Amino acid sequence: TSHLPGRLPFCDFGEVIDPPSADVTAHVVEMLAHEGRAHHPATRRGIEWLLSEQETNGAWFGRWGVNYVYGTGSVVPALTAAGLPVSHPAIRRAVRWLESVQNEDGGWGEDLRSYDDDAWIGRGATTASQTAWALLALLAAGERESTAVERGVAWLAETQREDGSWDEPYFTGTGFPWDFSINYHLYRQVFPLTALGRYVHGEPRPLATRGRALKAV
Repeated sequence: TSHLPGRLPFCDFGEVIDPPSADVTAHVVEMLAHEGRAHHPATRRGIEWLLSEQETNGAWFGRWGVNYVYGTGSVVPALTAAGLPVSHPAIRRAVRWLESVQNEDGGWGEDLRSYDDDAWIGRGATTASQTAWALLALLAAGERESTAVERGVAWLAETQREDGSWDEPYFTGTGFPWDFSINYHLYRQVFPLTALGRYVHGEPRPLATRGRALKAV
């Protein structure tokens, strides 16, 4: 988290450090929950940090994927995996935000310009990976029977190519926000398959939360 590296003469291309981010923290919290450590002090601290980082609109910033759709798609599954009830206010705010930014075609998309211009937050052409991220959050929030989920799943099913893959010409991966972006070719395959798998088979059940919910933080 030190800003000292940015003062080095050759670090003149933008941001060069990685402060704590919601998406990375969420991945760790979700992993710990699935390993039976949802009640470990480290996990609890991670949950508290995530709740404190939620934006006023209900979303979370995305560091390694574009952008708030990715952050929210990472955090909500982590919080519910760690035992937060789907009725928790933070979860409900996230659901309302995702529903509010769903595109007319049923999918989700967010432009890279959202890193620099708030007017683009949650807005952009629909993509397979971003639609999947939104679905992962909504499914984790108990919204499987919702119209938003049904429309998102339908968009993924209708846009799948004959070879089983999805096309995605837009960059949805982030190198350093607003400095450079990355087109990860597996994002468009892995995340839709994960979302559709959870839609069909249900959410995975972490070891530590089977039979008991985490007390509200």
